[in-house]
Amino acid sequence: MGDIQKGERESFKSQSSREIKSAKDLKVYRKAYKLAMEIFQLSKEWPPEERYSLVDQIRRASRSVCTNLREAWAKRRYEAHFISKLTDSDGENSETDTWLDFALDCGYLGPSDHLRLTAECRQIGSMLGSMLNKPKTFLLRNTDF
Repeated sequence: MGDIQKGERESFKSQSSREIKSAKDLKVYRKAYKLAMEIFQLSKEWPPEERYSLVDQIRRASRSVCTNLREAWAKRRYEAHFISKLTDSDGENSETDTWLDFALDCGYLGPSDHLRLTAECRQIGSMLGSMLNKPKTFLLRNTDF
């Protein structure tokens, strides 16, 4: 949940200041979804004996980043619920990063793919961290519902 780079920070500011109608409109959601789909495609090539362990785990974790973001968005009326689901999303993102390490060390993922995918995890984590640090930006006000 570290700080985001200057360009990402400006993107976050402009994103949070314009109307977002759905969690799908969030840049972090789109990045997480793209990452989950890329992991899905890459993991198709992993050994069959990993199907119900590493493949299943990394797919579930990467997809859970998106699903928890959607749940967080649906719970924006209540700050504690919103933060809780964002925290779950961040945890799933960290889990995805760990599974990517296992995939590398088991020889299922090349170093360049690992570097690229873990960099995406870090960016997603930074964006989630920014949301967690400023949740009121995303909460519904009484006039919104």
